[in-house]
Amino acid sequence: MEKAAAIQPLITNDAVVFGLLMIILALIFYTSSLNHRFFKGLYAVLPTILLCYFIPGLLNSFHIISGSQSKLYDMSSNYLLPACLILFTLNLNFKELWKLRKKAGVMFITGSIGILLGGPLALWLVSLVYPQVTGGEGADATWRGLAALAGSWIGGGANEAALYSIFKPSPELFSAIIAVDVFVAYGWMAFLLYGVGKNEVLNRFFKADNQVVEELQQQLEAEQKANARIPETKDLIVMMGLAFGATGLAHFLANPIADWIALHAPALDKFSLTSSFFWVILVATFLGILLSFTGARRLEHAGASRVGSVFLYVLVATIGMQMNIFAILGNPALFLVGLIWLSFHILLLVIVGKLIRAPYFFLAVGSMANVGGVASSTVVAATFNPSLISVGVVLAVLGYAIGTYGGYLCAILMQWIS
Repeated sequence: MEKAAAIQPLITNDAVVFGLLMIILALIFYTSSLNHRFFKGLYAVLPTILLCYFIPGLLNSFHIISGSQSKLYDMSSNYLLPACLILFTLNLNFKELWKLRKKAGVMFITGSIGILLGGPLALWLVSLVYPQVTGGEGADATWRGLAALAGSWIGGGANEAALYSIFKPSPELFSAIIAVDVFVAYGWMAFLLYGVGKNEVLNRFFKADNQVVEELQQQLEAEQKANARIPETKDLIVMMGLAFGATGLAHFLANPIADWIALHAPALDKFSLTSSFFWVILVATFLGILLSFTGARRLEHAGASRVGSVFLYVLVATIGMQMNIFAILGNPALFLVGLIWLSFHILLLVIVGKLIRAPYFFLAVGSMANVGGVASSTVVAATFNPSLISVGVVLAVLGYAIGTYGGYLCAILMQWIS
């Protein structure tokens, strides 16, 4: 890594690098929206988020830009990450979540528990065959990279970025983790989408009554027509004020909390509780949840989560800048950890789904709300019916709210095993 950092990149001006990243994101999203056969086939194989990670990673690997020399990641992690978490979580509707508790809620929580316990279990099982998988010291410790993956698979990209910043795995390790995340998670998503065409067969397998899904679909169609609106300049300014104001407050509170713990309980450093960034993320998420109980939640009708998604993808691109693509093949045992980990998640969902007779829709969306985040859960929900997208959004937003906490706990368990 020191060797790579010593090589002078072709582009060193951060303003130019940022412009290049934004052009890359614009091209990815523009071409992904085209109806052209080539691009439809391309994005069926390579999801947009994969390209948002890997194209900047390629530029870094070939020394066109340098993630280690740029300050863009520091900017996005300190400002955009807390802001997007706030914009995602202020949409939490606990009343709607409570209505879904018997089926969708249970499946979502089951999926979260499957990820929380599956990570340590998979790491332990693989270590019995490949003891080196738990090796590495400092930033190269495997559990640090898997901590970021736990955040992604319980919540989403923002939680992955948060835990990446908290535990700071090496770029080489994180490159391999991103590969596991994308290929294992999106492989599972492909199976879920295939299952939509077998919805009736799968519902018979689970002995589930699909009437609750049909009634929910009709209710949500009516609600969407009543509340959707075009955002005004005022709405966007208020969103920015809340997101960055709360981010500022989180930073203001984080340092004193971290310093107090470092002074009075220094032993907690091994749990990252003396990290000010850890507290920035936790406080920001908590503030977003508090805002969801106020009128700020109505900003979602004007597109708060979409603005949060813009921040998230800029963050994803700056994380990609840290990656060395050639390091992906350096630790193939990580793919085995990922496969066993996700298999435990799936097994738990199938068992609980059978016990409570949950429709396949709730299993599929509950799983993707964990493993894939808001983008993937909405894609899966829309495949059933576009009006059901909000179910995917609600569950994914809940994932964003608990993803950092659950991923952190999973990381501590994996650290204990290592």
